[in-house]
Amino acid sequence: MQFVNTPTTGRRLLVPLASDVARLRRSPVELILRSSSFSRGFDAVPNEEDVNIEDKGTCVSEDEGVELFTELSSRPSQGEHTCATEGCQRVIINVSGLQFETQLKTLNRLPNTLLGNPFLRERYWDYKRKEYFFDRHRPSFQAILYFYQSGGRLKCPLEVPFDVFLEELRFFGFDQKMIDEYKVSEGYILEKEPLLPENKILKVIWQLFEHPCSSIGAKLLAIVSVLFIALSICVFCIETVPGYSSDPCVYYNHTKNISSTHPRKQAVTINYGDHFFILESVCVTWFIFELVVRFISCPSKLSFIKSPLNWIDGASIMPHLVFVGAFCLSGACIDSKASNVLSVLRILRVTRVLKLGKHSQGLQILGLTIVKSVRELGTFFLFLIFGVVVFSTAMFHSERLVDNSHFGSIPETFWWSIVSMTTVGYGDMFPQGIAGKVVGAFTVVGGILTVALPVPIVVTNFNTLYSACIGRAPIY
Repeated sequence: MQFVNTPTTGRRLLVPLASDVARLRRSPVELILRSSSFSRGFDAVPNEEDVNIEDKGTCVSEDEGVELFTELSSRPSQGEHTCATEGCQRVIINVSGLQFETQLKTLNRLPNTLLGNPFLRERYWDYKRKEYFFDRHRPSFQAILYFYQSGGRLKCPLEVPFDVFLEELRFFGFDQKMIDEYKVSEGYILEKEPLLPENKILKVIWQLFEHPCSSIGAKLLAIVSVLFIALSICVFCIETVPGYSSDPCVYYNHTKNISSTHPRKQAVTINYGDHFFILESVCVTWFIFELVVRFISCPSKLSFIKSPLNWIDGASIMPHLVFVGAFCLSGACIDSKASNVLSVLRILRVTRVLKLGKHSQGLQILGLTIVKSVRELGTFFLFLIFGVVVFSTAMFHSERLVDNSHFGSIPETFWWSIVSMTTVGYGDMFPQGIAGKVVGAFTVVGGILTVALPVPIVVTNFNTLYSACIGRAPIY
């Protein structure tokens, strides 16, 4: 019996060599001596009883036929392409009935994710259908798979809600850093992890006054703070009503000696019995107490001073402190009606409305929307200024020869252009000539287009932030 050991080429049948195999069965040694019969490294050897070409190969026997086996995995020669080493095997991924096909090396680009880790995705392998099955959101998976294919480009499809897309990213193993980077690329404002004081007592106090959702006591304290804010707002609004207004200063005649013949001098003091003054003093006392406690318990004094919200808190109590402090230092009650400076300071009391933003999620969303839409709002104001200058110039020259014209100069026409472009139309200034009316028509149309262009972007930003806050997924 003659045997020929073939090289280790893998477990497969040599179909192209069927004719040589037939001759091998008749005369194995003759075929071996013909080096042109096989082109895979066979060498001519003497005719012996047993001819060995390579050790441990697949045997070709005269009695048993030809059958090629291997004991080792395929080892390609240098420069030869194989899918086993390149990872180009095709992988079928079934997402709720929708099949996706990609290469294995594409998924291996992100080994820390669910699809890129062979051990994590093994539990989703369907042995019967030879595919991976995920019962997840199909439209979202298209963007996720493209993230692997493109090497890092992630974009939420337009028809997919943002919170749903974030849930899919977390399911497929995207870490929080990747999700945060994606949020920043989409325009989200990420809030850093809040700092807490190291002292336990200060930590409790800080959470009570700064984080209303941290405990029941913090919620009750937030309710009290909101009530004081609402009371102070009502006070400075009602005190301007003519039927309820009162003078904060009291004027009376005072002399050291009643029997003196010298004329009496008029003295002025604060009207301590005024109900509005009492309520204002109580509210300001609470605001000062809250501000001082927060400053003492804050983890970083420098960050506390830099915070714009804390400056708003200080501005809201400044008018009352200036009013009382001026009386204590000078001994005279300065009425806001007689002092323009105090009148301007009393306007700062309206900033107490902004204090509600810390306790209202809706106001926080509005603030985030404005911050996120700064570029669009800047573009709107730029278009508005450009339109005001152009249409004011056109209107002035169109109405310059008209008798009793309302447009004396281009700067005076700015007011009319702003009112017209914003579609308010007070009617205090209007064109009278035909040319002016034509310019007015173009001004209104241009104003509508100017206002309409950035509005959809701002509304989209608000809806995105609102759904992220109120919906199923948090913003941060």
